[in-house]
Amino acid sequence: MNQYGLAEGKGSEVPSGWDYWNGLIGNSVYYNYSLSVDGQIEAHGSNPNDYLTDLINERALKFLLDRDKSSDPFFMMLSTPACHAPFQANLKHEGTFSDLKAPRTPNFNVSGGPNKHWLLRQTPNILPKDSVQKIDEIFGKRWATLLSVDDMFSNIIDILQAKGLLDNTFVFFASDNGYHLGQFSLPIDKRQMYEFDVRIPLLVSGPGIKGGIERLEPVVTVDLAPTFLDLAEIVIPSHMDGISLFPLLMSIGDETLPWRSSFLIEYQGEGRAAGELHGCPQYDLGGVSQCFPDCICEDAFNNTYTCVRTITSNVNRIRCDFEDDEKFVEVYDLNADPYELNNLFRNHTNKSLVFLEEPTLDRFQACRGRTCRLNK
Repeated sequence: MNQYGLAEGKGSEVPSGWDYWNGLIGNSVYYNYSLSVDGQIEAHGSNPNDYLTDLINERALKFLLDRDKSSDPFFMMLSTPACHAPFQANLKHEGTFSDLKAPRTPNFNVSGGPNKHWLLRQTPNILPKDSVQKIDEIFGKRWATLLSVDDMFSNIIDILQAKGLLDNTFVFFASDNGYHLGQFSLPIDKRQMYEFDVRIPLLVSGPGIKGGIERLEPVVTVDLAPTFLDLAEIVIPSHMDGISLFPLLMSIGDETLPWRSSFLIEYQGEGRAAGELHGCPQYDLGGVSQCFPDCICEDAFNNTYTCVRTITSNVNRIRCDFEDDEKFVEVYDLNADPYELNNLFRNHTNKSLVFLEEPTLDRFQACRGRTCRLNK
């Protein structure tokens, strides 16, 4: 992930288990990149047919063209650079959403204030006008990159349908992280513990799954691997922390299915060394990073936190403990405060509420396998 193949000679390494492997060497780009194709380095430039999302589309379709109802079952995973920086749309989609503005949520372009951890207390009360313009520009560009993902998804569904495979194929659509665009006067990034950075979409279709149904049980990315094994009728190893989603997907309408009520969120902060943040002399000592634009820093070595997220039929809460000098704690009731404006740990008189997750947090930090699956 991100650094795959960058170490000398590592681009020829193919992770075990793959029959056909196309791995991007380095982090997300759209042009001028290299792929490891079954261990052989394949260089790409800046021609229109090098656009990475379209190349993934093309190779996925080629793979599927060779499949039919008599073929062995397959697992295909597609990870596009969209809508990651540098937010470069295919030429045919450039500028499509140039008139859009980022959502002006209640926590947009407002200071986090004294009840947020120290990094958010460094943000301006109001973002400079040019920063807001940059946020809107990036919002439109991100949407434009996703048009190629729409094309790819549509093409894959069409070929599965044409091959008679769609009714016997499970399709999962998800992401790896959320993103903020101006929330709490943080311009653009993804490294905070708030809902806008940690919540991601998950859409699933397949045989036996009723369409148009929304389930509210908390699902996390560690659930995907055991789910795929379960669908393939492979025994799920006991050390896996996640839960197969198969029973949940097949029990639409059954609200009594036992399920977790809490899960763990963790992040290890990243910072730059002294003198590396050029143009931001106030941070010459280092320790912070992602200081673009206007030297508003989005991350730091001690932007390191562990959170317990709890979701039940009547509770919707998060508690996060930071590993900084202040041992800062933030607690939010998302039923009453969906935009996480009011830190209950600082503002609430009922300390039994804000300390409620402490035993759960300790348990999560030491759990493995089944002990990580807390139910109601």
